[in-house]
Amino acid sequence: MSQEAAEKGRVRVVGTAHVSEESVREVEETIEAERPDVVAVELDEGRYRQMKGGEPDDIEPGDLLRGNTVFQFIAYWMLSYVQARLGEEFDVTPGADMLSAVDTAEEHGIDVALVDRDINETMQRFWSQMGIVEKLRMVGGLAFGIGDSRGVGLAAGVVLGVIFGPLVAIFGGSIGIGLPLLSRVTGGVILAVGVAAAIWTFGASLLSAEDRLVAALAAGVAIGGIGGVGFGLAAPAVDLLGSFVVRVVGSMAVGIVGGLLVGGVLGQFASTFGYGEVEDVEEFDMSEMTDTDVVSAMMEEFRQFSPGGAAALIDERDAFIAHKLVALRQSGANVVAVVGAGHREGIERYLDHPEELPPMSSLTGTDGGGVPWAKVVGTGISLVVVGFFALLALSSAGNDTLLRLFGAWFLVNGLFAAGLAKAAGARWSSSLVGGAVAWMTSINPFLAPGWFTGYIELQHDPVNISDIGTLNELLADEEKPIPDLMNEMFAVPLFRLIVVVAATNIGSIVASALFVAYLLPLFALDLGGAAGVTQLLFEGAKNGWEILWNAIG
Repeated sequence: MSQEAAEKGRVRVVGTAHVSEESVREVEETIEAERPDVVAVELDEGRYRQMKGGEPDDIEPGDLLRGNTVFQFIAYWMLSYVQARLGEEFDVTPGADMLSAVDTAEEHGIDVALVDRDINETMQRFWSQMGIVEKLRMVGGLAFGIGDSRGVGLAAGVVLGVIFGPLVAIFGGSIGIGLPLLSRVTGGVILAVGVAAAIWTFGASLLSAEDRLVAALAAGVAIGGIGGVGFGLAAPAVDLLGSFVVRVVGSMAVGIVGGLLVGGVLGQFASTFGYGEVEDVEEFDMSEMTDTDVVSAMMEEFRQFSPGGAAALIDERDAFIAHKLVALRQSGANVVAVVGAGHREGIERYLDHPEELPPMSSLTGTDGGGVPWAKVVGTGISLVVVGFFALLALSSAGNDTLLRLFGAWFLVNGLFAAGLAKAAGARWSSSLVGGAVAWMTSINPFLAPGWFTGYIELQHDPVNISDIGTLNELLADEEKPIPDLMNEMFAVPLFRLIVVVAATNIGSIVASALFVAYLLPLFALDLGGAAGVTQLLFEGAKNGWEILWNAIG
């Protein structure tokens, strides 16, 4: 379709399927027939350079300290993987339509304009505009292979179990979950881990990796539940751990199991009655893909449960590209614009009615809009923790108590963050840096220890977008044993970076929960219990007010 303007310039929009050989031919024929002044393509500078054989951009270490870089790469990886698999099925290289447009334009000496928004900015806006339920659904799909309400329920169950599990150690006695039962549960965990490890180790010569994993999990849960919880067979080992460790392990296990049960039941209930489900995607063949390109088709389905995420990937880019095309048209250029077919309708609507275009400033930047509730809650928690330490410092608690309290906070956060980072494959230097800052980042909603661990990792092992292609190739081999697949994936810098960053952050989160749930009550006992701590806090507030009043006066 040609879009005429009051000036002499015009725009013809060609909608293509990014994995369609027919689209490649249509692009070539259109450009040769039109001989425009400019060929505009749905690419940004980074993707254009990579498509032409250049080196893709590395993740800059400093970028990792600015926010959701890892989450952006996960989202980009998901989209890239889907498109790569479809391209493999139809034997067409994804992006062949754009490459054909660029090559044909260069053959005829026609200027090429890159009119799409930077992919990193798009993915950051995509992640920030997804709601919490939508992110849980994505996590559920990745972790459990279930992308519907059941996946949301299971993912939410794990999160809630980790958060509220420690409360079992404090208040569980009032509902019958006291130290004796937690000892049985801890024994069950010990037996389950031991049995599962034994089957995994000694079953290698008898079972496939998949069968060995299923057998290890099933036997571990069964023997741990019956022998450990039911008959207390691990009691001698539990006695060696002490009451503190028993409360930690037992209550966490109860919390996670309870969370999984509740989340699974609620998720199954929602799935059974169709709440929050996305309708099945209709079958389509390649001849119909000129009407809906593959990525946009997937995103239209995605729009049903993530309007914000779909807006960032489709609607905002329609407007961004239309802004660029309107500017070219106003300059008097005749333009052939090659875009995904899913964008064509929105772009043509804006070309017909440019007065409806939203301001360009609303389409750029990384602010997802709305109230950042996660940061609001995180800031509130940070203020409470900082205020707690400050009021104790102003009270008569004494420097010794404060030093012990801060030392415990530093060590627990550091050990968990550094330990999990190292277990995930981080270098010692990266692990130690993440552990050293964990005490500070755990009370700051704008920082995470994993960013610092990743920062050091990137100094030694660069990561770039080409790693996504390597991961897609590995995942395409469905016959590769899981242990071999995981080993090869860990050899890819991007995958290892994602796991290391996530492990560091999880370690700090778990450590903070354990500190608040267990260590603070123990310190409170030394200070006279809850009443004694409350009295010290009021004393600190009074002393602080007097200091402030005297300073003002």
